[in-house]
Amino acid sequence: MTAPFRSAAQIRNRLILSARWILRDHRPAPDGRCPVCRVSDCPTATAARDYEDLLVELKREDGR
Repeated sequence: MTAPFRSAAQIRNRLILSARWILRDHRPAPDGRCPVCRVSDCPTATAARDYEDLLVELKREDGR
């Protein structure tokens, strides 16, 4: 849980870590399918990847 005394940068970093944890769990197996969703094009991994890209871009714009 995020406490109210966290800075915006700390919250953003935790969100990036969360997206990376999701991507790790939904990494395609050798057969090309997600081990959790059992589909070849995992929508959860796609959403996490897009979200992580957005957060990293915002981090770059802030210069931190």
